[in-house]
Amino acid sequence: MKRVSLFILIFVLTAIPAIRAQVSFTVKPPTKVYEGDRFPVTFRLTNADGSDLKVAQINGCTLLYGPSESQSHSYQVVNGKATSSSAIEYTYYYKATKAGNYTIPAATVTADGKRLSTKAVNFTVHERAERDTPASQRPVDVDDVDTQAAGRRVNSDDVFVRIILSKSSAYEQEAIGCTIKLYTKYSISSFMPTKQPSFDGFLIQEVDVQPSLNEMETYNGQNYMTAVLKRCIIFPQKSGKLTINSGNYDISVVQYDNVNMGMFQVRQPREAKIKVSSNSGSINILPLPQPQPDGFNGAVGTFDIDSRLVGNSFRTNDPATLIYTIRGTGNIKYVKEPVIDFPTEFEQYTPKSDIQANVHGNEVSGSMTVEYTFVPQSVGNFTIGSDKFVYFNPQTKQYVTLTTPSYPIKVAKGVSAPVTADQKEVENKNSDIRHIYLGQKTPEKEHKLIVLQSWYWFLYLGLLIATIALVVANRRNARLNADVAGRRTAKASKVARRRLKAAETFMKAGDSDKFYEEMLRALWGYLSDKLSMPVSQLSRENIISTLASKGYSEQRTSGLVEVLDDCEMARYTPDSSNRMDSVYERGVDVINNLESNRK
Repeated sequence: MKRVSLFILIFVLTAIPAIRAQVSFTVKPPTKVYEGDRFPVTFRLTNADGSDLKVAQINGCTLLYGPSESQSHSYQVVNGKATSSSAIEYTYYYKATKAGNYTIPAATVTADGKRLSTKAVNFTVHERAERDTPASQRPVDVDDVDTQAAGRRVNSDDVFVRIILSKSSAYEQEAIGCTIKLYTKYSISSFMPTKQPSFDGFLIQEVDVQPSLNEMETYNGQNYMTAVLKRCIIFPQKSGKLTINSGNYDISVVQYDNVNMGMFQVRQPREAKIKVSSNSGSINILPLPQPQPDGFNGAVGTFDIDSRLVGNSFRTNDPATLIYTIRGTGNIKYVKEPVIDFPTEFEQYTPKSDIQANVHGNEVSGSMTVEYTFVPQSVGNFTIGSDKFVYFNPQTKQYVTLTTPSYPIKVAKGVSAPVTADQKEVENKNSDIRHIYLGQKTPEKEHKLIVLQSWYWFLYLGLLIATIALVVANRRNARLNADVAGRRTAKASKVARRRLKAAETFMKAGDSDKFYEEMLRALWGYLSDKLSMPVSQLSRENIISTLASKGYSEQRTSGLVEVLDDCEMARYTPDSSNRMDSVYERGVDVINNLESNRK
């Protein structure tokens, strides 16, 4: 009795944290149906009690009886977490009177105060003569093991891989959904990619998927078991017809031998090895409208911007922060950091950016937050200039300009910078009492004019040269400040090294996905700044030709392209984490070589 009570107590305690699964209402269609057959249609309500069930008649089929109700319950504890589920199944039985395609209409039921509905499902009633046809002469069917005999040739419409694109036409930098899916009528015992599809001319945003062969889909009038192998959002980087090349796969399918055991026969599974290539996907990429407005840096989608100044009082030598936020849907991960017009009296630090992006359907949404830290160095009234953010909306086919406000700032005198030890020593020496210098006891009576002294003319000549140099340098700085593209080119190496440092952090943490993503951002951003070319216009051909025209050697250029290819391939290649060290070192070497070596 004590053991029974203890068992009940343990059961109750473990059942307390049990989490009820989500409520759902689904329909299970029939599998293989021939003329004259009786077949069931089952509606399943999970984790709820239902009422007021309404099921429409299937046109072309005769309802025999129903519904027949059955209930089931399950309970399990995994790693200390308890889960429970229940289900009620309503089964209707029909008779197929004529061959053809039929639809099971949507059914509805009330559960937990809500009206739930199933989806309309199609199924096929086959002619009676097909049943009498030998299995070897019938098409392979996912629900008919007899048609999956060993030794039978596996045709291209029995097992294949499709590249499915959400759009057939798009603008440069516009998000496109890409799904690579396996279709098969056979069970799969092994699946090995030997060549992944190549995405030349695209930047890729990966989506995590767990391939599982558990979905039924009708394609070209035939039923298949399907599994999503890869899903990603791709961003075209140039206009024209871009093609995603096919991938190659080694697949082992399961076929069956009928083995005679005397009184009965059993089916013995046999593996058949086949090679499958996916289709190629082509997209017509439209160029962005010309002329492009000032301030456009390749942002495509729909965005909103916001900026705010932290604090309302400012003092010299005290750091302050301006926060700039871009939110929206589109190529948010490849938007460039805005260049803010700070007064020259402000010391600026390297901006810190944070990008949060998530995939929703075939779009990428998120935000980019940039923190600009600055330190006022002078007392007075200053203004942080307004900034405009320009993006292209592919829905309206127009450019949109958003403007942030300017910020007037009044800077008061703050605490002086701390005095160093050397400065204190000089102050102490200057505070000592010094002896009075008496000079010569017999002063000279004759004096020479300063202009007749040789040192005067040397000093005059030196000051003249310094003045000329100062004027030349000032004009050069003014010219460079006016040349925005030139400044970006000059800072390209510095910005790239900062991003490479972020990639190094992900490499040490063992996060290969973010490592290769950050490496690509660093390399593409470096090339965009170095070549004064928007990311949307970058391609391997443009990179090679532009670098060659600027005098860079073919060896350095090819090394850069190889690193880009390795990063893109590694993002969807298994076991790519062990190559991160090599890719990182080659990326650093390529940037260093392009900065220092020319023909």
